[in-house]
Amino acid sequence: MSQLAQPGAAPQQADLRPALTLLTGFAPDATRAAADLLTRADPGLLVVGYDLAALATDGTVRRTVRDGRGVVEDESTALEHGCLSCTVREDLLPALVRLARDRPGTDIALVLPPNMEPETVAAACSWSHVDGAPVTDAIRIDSVVAVCDPASLLDTLDSDQDLADRGLHAADDDTRSVADTAARQIEYADTVLLWAPGADPDFEHARLAVLLQRLNPWARHLVVDLDEPAWLSARLRRSGRFDPDAPEPHGRGLEGYAVGSHEPEPDCGVVAALYRARRPFHPGRFHRALPQIAGRTLRGRGHLWIATQPDSIVAWESSGGGVSMGELGRWLAATPDEEWEDSSPERRVNADLHWDADFGDREVQLAFVGLHFAADELAALLDGCLLTDAEVDEGPRKWREYEDPFDGCFDGKEGN
Repeated sequence: MSQLAQPGAAPQQADLRPALTLLTGFAPDATRAAADLLTRADPGLLVVGYDLAALATDGTVRRTVRDGRGVVEDESTALEHGCLSCTVREDLLPALVRLARDRPGTDIALVLPPNMEPETVAAACSWSHVDGAPVTDAIRIDSVVAVCDPASLLDTLDSDQDLADRGLHAADDDTRSVADTAARQIEYADTVLLWAPGADPDFEHARLAVLLQRLNPWARHLVVDLDEPAWLSARLRRSGRFDPDAPEPHGRGLEGYAVGSHEPEPDCGVVAALYRARRPFHPGRFHRALPQIAGRTLRGRGHLWIATQPDSIVAWESSGGGVSMGELGRWLAATPDEEWEDSSPERRVNADLHWDADFGDREVQLAFVGLHFAADELAALLDGCLLTDAEVDEGPRKWREYEDPFDGCFDGKEGN
């Protein structure tokens, strides 16, 4: 049944800004092929691509613009500082705004190179100005699509290499890892596309489909079908699925969202487990266990607290056997009442619902995804890192006296 408009209600105006679809992934051939499929369905779609191969050496980037009829632009630009942020700020955003103005009503698909994360682009769009006006006045991000190639997905997620090892670093100080970058691309997407054209479904494809769903359970998951480009295009574009205010994966638990799923029984060999605790980790025991914790799974994310630093929320990300930890801010229990309004309503409600008489909103919430690992053994390993009953009874004043290998590691920002 259709709903009647309320008397006196202002009619909703259509959003006439071009819709921007971000195509991301660590398999550039598959990502470009997905863009080609979109132009088959809509020849007028503008596809913007970037080649950053020379960025780290001579500070130049190559930008191409094409549609279903051929190349529209092909330009190389020298950037003074030769970094990803400069590329986005000085070339990408002005180009997107210009295209939106020159071709009003024409949607845009941006094919990101493997070393450019969609989160970087989305964040820049949210606060940047071009010609004195917000970028969001000209365009809107409609969807973020992670394109995954089954031939390389597992090797990428399990890689112990840095981007520099593959010649993919975007600047001299780019120390990101292959596995972490690929995982973040998948987790940030609102749509995950398994690119397997012409392949007969088999166990390996089923396993990868389960793995992707566990890595990003809040996304929509699709498998490509070359025979129906219009069907796929309709699901990748103008979907309005992108949420610019969604919390980062490792911080979802603070807002009351699921950090991951808990399904320790393997599905096609894929295991997903959620670990939660209301007492802190002992800094020494936790530090010694880091290699074992990270080495058992393909991906971990979430937040935690360490006894010696009871005011700080610590973010956790693990991939490729490596660990990244950083400060996410203060627990509400350590925040003056007058500053609670600085936190989101979702976080305040979640804290109220799960408030502990002793520890407030402090907790450990970690999600892990991997192949054939024993979830109960990982939980036992993490349990051994928690404070014992006797240590809990000693109280926070005594905890601060523990030797802390993490002292000074976070300093209010993410880091290794």
